Amino acid sequence: MVQVSSRRGWFVVEPSIEEAREAFQARSAIEMGILRTVSAMPPDALTALKDHIVQERAAIAGDDVGARSYLLGDFHVCLVEALGNRILADILRDLTARTVLISALYQSTHDATASCDEHQEIVDVLAAGDLERAAALMAAHIGHVEAGLSKRIDNDPLLDLRQALKLAPMSAGSTRPA
Repeated sequence: MVQVSSRRGWFVVEPSIEEAREAFQARSAIEMGILRTVSAMPPDALTALKDHIVQERAAIAGDDVGARSYLLGDFHVCLVEALGNRILADILRDLTARTVLISALYQSTHDATASCDEHQEIVDVLAAGDLERAAALMAAHIGHVEAGLSKRIDNDPLLDLRQALKLAPMSAGSTRPA
């Protein structure tokens, strides 16, 4: 993700851990909410989600961390799209993009596999028609992902160095030395 700033340029967005936590909270509210408002999962939606999980497993088996992180995050967007709410899908796409950046940096292959397994469990429960249980599993899943990333970030031996080397935002009218 990049942020475009008029007359300043393009900047790679680096969400803080606080922003990531807020994004996870918002994702949880949206996903649990939509699962609690539908009466049944359309069969074609279940097929799309099952196909998506196959792609996730292939990406986890490979070595492309970016593709793996993208697909694991995109599962959530696919779920909301499959339920037919384009507005929430757009909002969720933005929130997921924020958390995928953190995941690409800090999520281990083991954590990614556990995340994919949880996606599979959610889809299995949806296929059984238990939307309330699916919402509870979704909340737990998002909590697991957030907690795993927070733990890794907190244990990052280079975190202090990364923070120290991070450029502070420039105030209006100030310039950095060349």
